[in-house]
Amino acid sequence: MDTQKMGFNTICTHLGEIKDEQFKGAVSPIYMSTSYAFEDVDIKRYPRYFNTPNQEALSKKIAKLEKGESALIFGSGMAAISTTLFAFLQKGDHIVLQRTLYGGTANLVNEEFEKHGIEFSYVDTQTSEGFKEKIKPNTKVIYIETPSNPLLTITDIKAVADLAKENNIITMIDNTFASPVNQNPIELGIDIVLHSATKYLGGHSDILAGAVISSEKNMDQIFQVAKNFGGSLSDFTVWMLERSIKTLGIRVKQQNKNALKLAKWLEKHQDISAVYYPGLKSHPDYEIAKKQMKGYGGMLSFELKEGLNASKFQKELRLIKSSMSLAGVESTILSPTLTSHALLTEEERALQGISDGLLRLSVGIEEDEDLTQDIQQAIEKVKILELEH
Repeated sequence: MDTQKMGFNTICTHLGEIKDEQFKGAVSPIYMSTSYAFEDVDIKRYPRYFNTPNQEALSKKIAKLEKGESALIFGSGMAAISTTLFAFLQKGDHIVLQRTLYGGTANLVNEEFEKHGIEFSYVDTQTSEGFKEKIKPNTKVIYIETPSNPLLTITDIKAVADLAKENNIITMIDNTFASPVNQNPIELGIDIVLHSATKYLGGHSDILAGAVISSEKNMDQIFQVAKNFGGSLSDFTVWMLERSIKTLGIRVKQQNKNALKLAKWLEKHQDISAVYYPGLKSHPDYEIAKKQMKGYGGMLSFELKEGLNASKFQKELRLIKSSMSLAGVESTILSPTLTSHALLTEEERALQGISDGLLRLSVGIEEDEDLTQDIQQAIEKVKILELEH
């Protein structure tokens, strides 16, 4: 079958799988070897070179899903991000980043770049004009993340990509929150797409992985650094990630549906003071999101009204799990101040608009009525506890 004509779910299910020629099994076999022949072979395979049979096959699937030419899979999202950044930045270079980034990425920049003589500037708005103002003669990279973590701000991807091309600057995007289901930045002009594959690509809260997708030329440059940094992924985890991606499309579409319903319900709730979800018409970036996204994602954030303790609220939830990370089939909730953005200072969090009372909800595939009932009963219990106190 012509892979160019394959639909999204067909790509998820079939492309990049390894045929079991010996036993005719329905799923890819796992090649666990760390040692391969070097004589009379076309490819000298070695796990750290990202080219074992399972690594190579899965990379093709992920590249196809993100409309890229090539991909590499890593041991974590941060391994993918750090390797890619250092592949295109060296001493004396400058990078422009949006302020609202994943805390781990911001911590990498803040703690490591100065040591390596790399200059950096943050943009406090998501507009292309904001990025333009920060560009210097030595700017080599513009880095964005949209929707952002945890406030779901939206950056105009095409506008940033066009600006970068005018100035011969490489663009990178963290597409973790959107996933390839909802957004394909390469089609909008972005050069390099990054994922914490731990999240939606994995989707079951049981693996740690990262991915980078781009052109063959860019991926070759990334590979030259990646083989030295050693951030490759074990073949068993590669196999699990391939298994998980088979259901990516149907999982994320259900999470999109549930998140939109929950966001609308929370927006009308008398005990909720703010809701952040790009699928709401009240969201300041709704029109941009509508233009560049196919779905609005399974992530949202909200704040309880003053007087309701966010920590006590999380402890009273019975279905939604108070848990780190995101994007599993089960709904989870956390406080960004204590988890994803704990590495930032209080001042840095304030600049991003992250309050101690902010709660980030990763919506799963459960029935939406069960999720709203769980939130409601937790609110009622917190009210009683506050009255007793």
